[in-house]
Amino acid sequence: MPSFDTRVPAVLLRTDRNPFHHGTLGAVRSLGRAGIDVHLVADSTGSPVRASRFVCRMHPPPAPGAPPSEIAATLRRVAARVGRPAALIPMDDASAVAVDRLRSELSPRYLLPPAPAGLAERVADKAELAALCASAGIPHPVTLVPDGPAQAASAAWRLGLPVVAKWSRPWLLPAGSDLRSTTVLTSAQEARTLCRRAEEAGSRLLLQAFLPPGPDRDWFFHGYVDRSGAVCGGGTGRKQLAWPRGAGLTAVGRWTPNPAVRASAERLVAHLGYRGILDLDFRRDGSTGAYHLLDFNPRPGAQFRLFADGAGLDVVRALHLDLTHRPLPSPVPLPGRTFVVENYAPLPAAFRRGTELAWHARDDLAPGAALWALWSRHVGRHAARRLPARLRRTAPAPVADACPARPTAPVVRPTAPPPQLNPLSDDEKASSH
Repeated sequence: MPSFDTRVPAVLLRTDRNPFHHGTLGAVRSLGRAGIDVHLVADSTGSPVRASRFVCRMHPPPAPGAPPSEIAATLRRVAARVGRPAALIPMDDASAVAVDRLRSELSPRYLLPPAPAGLAERVADKAELAALCASAGIPHPVTLVPDGPAQAASAAWRLGLPVVAKWSRPWLLPAGSDLRSTTVLTSAQEARTLCRRAEEAGSRLLLQAFLPPGPDRDWFFHGYVDRSGAVCGGGTGRKQLAWPRGAGLTAVGRWTPNPAVRASAERLVAHLGYRGILDLDFRRDGSTGAYHLLDFNPRPGAQFRLFADGAGLDVVRALHLDLTHRPLPSPVPLPGRTFVVENYAPLPAAFRRGTELAWHARDDLAPGAALWALWSRHVGRHAARRLPARLRRTAPAPVADACPARPTAPVVRPTAPPPQLNPLSDDEKASSH
């Protein structure tokens, strides 16, 4: 294992309210196993992560949708309790954007990679990302940003249906809303209707050409870019199973070398001057073979532990080593390694040889034990909310008069709308398509 400066603690910040964010648990365990004190600023209500023996201390997070001033106040209180400078690691996009804005205010209480100011927000913004890819020569789905509902309908026809709809700054979506960061639309009217909710969403709606999913088409790249600009601590992976199927988070992923994906990631990083942890999602175009960048997340991806290598290095450990001016070991790749999220893929989780599980670990049993009771309640509540709607859809129609007084015109029943693909929630980190 690398030589860590264990005098420097780590503070993990997550402002979303997803109790099943397994990436947070992965970061807690990775740093805790290295002997680093891990402070977690997150809502732990109903989350298995609070049971981990590697959590040094939990701290209450800022309120959902809190402005940067409140996030800064929260981090100042945490810094006072920690009592010494700490490596700060945002675990969601909202946190990453806020920390980037507060960089000068947070120093010297927190250690951060020397990234260009404002870059985290630019790469996380879906509309900005399209322009950045164009400037760097990175393939990206054709993207249109309509000015209003009429243009949205026209853009949908122009791109061809189905079409992908995204809110450019999904971290601004109001909590509890039925709005989703990414949705696959099947009609121009849906695009028109969704665009009318831009003010509620807090950012622009953009429409993208739909790249169909398929075998071996969904890929991701995780890495850490150190102060010199070198990419380390990660690799390329293939999404073998997604939840929701075809367009969701990685339920089963496999470390698979892909020189084309890695070259695209490194070229974009060099073009932008990016520093820090990143998680990129790609989809291969079945007709051209090009790998299109779908998302740039300026923080650890939930499955980053897939790339824990033979030298004991992953992206959060690479960040801690770099910020404390410790040497990073030479990478020892472990292609073929698999990562499984048990609550989304219970059958693959049964085959543990060469596999890291998101929740279960022999040296940290409590989170895995807590998962299933919490998950069962979560699924039960979700089913209870959906049941009344299903009963309404399946209820028999009223019986018409058996003997009408006179002939009537045939009843023309409206056809059901075409089925939509699963909308993607922020809690179920999407690969955009």
